[in-house]
Amino acid sequence: MVINMRERLTTINESTEIKYQEGKKVAVSKNKKISNSFRVYKNDCVGISYQLGEVKDEDGFARAEKALERQRPYPFGLESGVRHRDKTESSISDSELVEIAEECMGYLNRTYPDYSFHGTVMWESQLSTRTNDMGMDYSNKDAAINVGFDFKHKDSKDISDGEFHFSLRKYDNKVFFKMADDYLANFRKMVDFPDEIIIDEQYYGIVGTLGNHLSGENISRKTSLLADKVGEKVFADGFTLTHDVTDKECWFNPFWDGEGVTFKDDKLVLIQNGKILTGYADKRDAARFGINHTGPAYADYTDIPGAGGLNMRIDRSDKTVKELLDGRYAVIPVMSYGGGFNEKGEYTMPVHASLLFDGEKVLGKLPPFTIISNMFDIYGKDFIGVSADQPIYNDKQLLYMVMRGEMK
Repeated sequence: MVINMRERLTTINESTEIKYQEGKKVAVSKNKKISNSFRVYKNDCVGISYQLGEVKDEDGFARAEKALERQRPYPFGLESGVRHRDKTESSISDSELVEIAEECMGYLNRTYPDYSFHGTVMWESQLSTRTNDMGMDYSNKDAAINVGFDFKHKDSKDISDGEFHFSLRKYDNKVFFKMADDYLANFRKMVDFPDEIIIDEQYYGIVGTLGNHLSGENISRKTSLLADKVGEKVFADGFTLTHDVTDKECWFNPFWDGEGVTFKDDKLVLIQNGKILTGYADKRDAARFGINHTGPAYADYTDIPGAGGLNMRIDRSDKTVKELLDGRYAVIPVMSYGGGFNEKGEYTMPVHASLLFDGEKVLGKLPPFTIISNMFDIYGKDFIGVSADQPIYNDKQLLYMVMRGEMK
């Protein structure tokens, strides 16, 4: 590799946060954090110095040079390119944020006086940059308001009955009012289970298991359930999974990965219409296992990168939730924990609180139950789709059919 090359990664996070407990404002905090990672590459090794605050290049790289004594191997070349992306759509002053927060809390206290609320309203901005001696000059800027509240009914014996949250680059109070009403207006109205259990949820957590099984290392070591299925059609026709850093709900993610690698159209298709096209591998895994380097790698400001850093997105259908349900009902998990996928891909998840949804309005609350399914069914025969619209969550959502078990 090229000797005596230097690279600097910097992220500047600024935020103002307003915190509420028991429906009352208890704190306002304002923060700014500057994170720097200085790197010096020499003789197939890298020296890394992680420093906070404003740091001059000469000081940061001097410490990184000193860190070369640790002989941390990284025998890979650096990337190059020039690009600047700004995804911000608006800015909010501290006084405007206070007004928004008070409006949110006031609406909850007036409209749902039998509930207590804990939560935060936060405005956050982030600027990430990456530069090196190969001529790289990358920057990514983003900003959003994040609103989230836990709620608990006065008669409930639980610590919390549920929570709702959303992020927006440009605030719209109608989103907050609608979400609060969706979750709370019929939360105490008990209803019966429909004949079929169709889960309607944000999929970011549940899709994570596919990332593990698409790892190039796990595929190469045969520890992945998909190890012998690359090139085969395994899942539903409409199921396409992509590493995507263009997505509207891709918050604060830069367009480059942990090694400075970028992707054509900022996307890497992993599964297309049910067919597994490829696993993913960073430069080290590609070299170790003799497989194609695809990226992405995750970023580590204190260490060398590693395989990961996926922003997985399932392609949306052209149908709304109402159209995907086709006269059926969906179950919206509100409180679910204590389960997950096992090594065989089997999935169980206790759902402590959930809502019955017809695609347009919430009809009531369902008794506790347990989701029973497996990875291949969720994305295969029981996959219904990702909706074109985004009710309830103000975000994309996955619909799939499951079996209903008793809560243990």
